[in-house]
Amino acid sequence: MPALILLTHVLTDAVNEGFLPAARRLGLNVTLLTDQAEAHRRYFAAKDRAAYPDHILQCDVFDPFAVIDAITRTDPKPAAIFSNSDHLQTSTALAAAYFGLPGKDWKTTYRAKNKAAMRAQFRELGIDTLWYAVVTREDQLSELSDVPFPCVAKPREGVASQLVRFCADAEELRGHCRTIWSADPGRAVLIEDYIAGKLYTLETLGDGQNLHVLGGFHVTLSPPPDFIEIEGHWGDWLTGAQRDEVVRQIRAVGVCFGSCHTEFVLTPQGPRIIEINYRTVGDHMEFMLEHTLDIALFDKILCIHLGEPVEGLHLADRVAGIRYFPTERAGTLCAAPEDSLRIEGDLRVQFRRLRHPGDHIRVTRSNKDYLGILSVSAASQGTVDAAIASESARFSWAFE
Repeated sequence: MPALILLTHVLTDAVNEGFLPAARRLGLNVTLLTDQAEAHRRYFAAKDRAAYPDHILQCDVFDPFAVIDAITRTDPKPAAIFSNSDHLQTSTALAAAYFGLPGKDWKTTYRAKNKAAMRAQFRELGIDTLWYAVVTREDQLSELSDVPFPCVAKPREGVASQLVRFCADAEELRGHCRTIWSADPGRAVLIEDYIAGKLYTLETLGDGQNLHVLGGFHVTLSPPPDFIEIEGHWGDWLTGAQRDEVVRQIRAVGVCFGSCHTEFVLTPQGPRIIEINYRTVGDHMEFMLEHTLDIALFDKILCIHLGEPVEGLHLADRVAGIRYFPTERAGTLCAAPEDSLRIEGDLRVQFRRLRHPGDHIRVTRSNKDYLGILSVSAASQGTVDAAIASESARFSWAFE
C-alpha cells in the first residue's frame, strides 16, 4: 500500500473530511505529521469521522529538518508528501525534494507565504511595481516618509484576513501596527499601496508541466477597514485575455504544481495580484467546487503529488455561490441554525454551522469570525442568487 505523509497544523475540515477520505479511496497508508498530535488523536478517537489516518506522529512541522528526520524514521517510505496548510508548504516542499518526490518549488512556496518576498519578485520581474515596505518597530514606521495613503497593513506571513487593515492615514497605520506589536512584539508588518477594484480569484491545478484553470470566484468583502470575505460567486468572470494574464504572472513566479489559489483585482491596467496562496482554496469553497464542477478535487490533488499528470478534467458547466455569516458580537452562543442539505433537480443548497450552542465567540475581525456557511450550486446564476437570498433570510443566531 503506497504511503502518504500528510503535514498538518491545526484540525481542519479540508484535511479531515476532504483529503483523508480521498487518500482512503486511493488506497494510501496515511501518516499525519503534526505539531498538535494530541488534539488530532482526540478528534480521531470518535467513531463517526469521515476517515482515519493510520498513524499520527508528533513533529515540529514548521521545521523542515525535523520533518525530514521524522519521515526518515517512518516505514514504509512515502510515495507522496503533502500539506494543505498555508503555513507548511515550504516544509513540505523541502521534504519532498529531499526524498526525490513530486512537489512544489520551495522557493516559490516561501515567497507565497512571505508576502514581501513575493512583492520583491514581482518588482524584479517587472510584473508589478506596487509600493511596499516591511517594518518591525515603531521607529522604522516613523522613518517612512513616502507611504501612499490609503494603504493596507498586514502581517507579512499572515493568513485568513487576520489583522489585515485598510489605513486611510498615518494615524490609522500607526494605531494598527501598535495593535499587532502589542500582541506580538517585533512581528513583521507588510505595508503596501491599496489597489482599488473588484476582487477575484483564479483556482488552478498543475502537474509541473501544465497548469490547468478550474475557474474563479468574484469575492465580496466587508466594508473597510476590514477585509472579511462575505460572499464568493463562482462563474466565468474573466475574458480570455484577463485569465491568460493572471496565468502568465503566476507561472512567472514559479507556480505550476498542485493546487493554487490566487487573489487579484481587475484594474483598468489589467489584473493585479493581491496574494498567491499556494494551496487549495479554503473556507469550504473546495467542498463546493467538488459538487459544482463534478470532479473529485481532493483525489486529483493527491494524485498530482503521487506523480500523476493532470488529465481528463471534464468540468461541469454550473455556477455557484457561497455566503459566510460572521459574528457581529462576542459572547456565548445559545442558539444556531442546524446543518442542512437540500437537493432539488439541479439545485444543491447546503448550510454548515461552524460554531455551536455553548461556544464562546470572540470577534477577531477576520475569517475566523464565521458562524456558518451557506453554499449553493445550480445551472443558472439567477437560481443561485434566489436560493442564497431565501435561505439567508431564515437564519438567526442568539447569544447569552
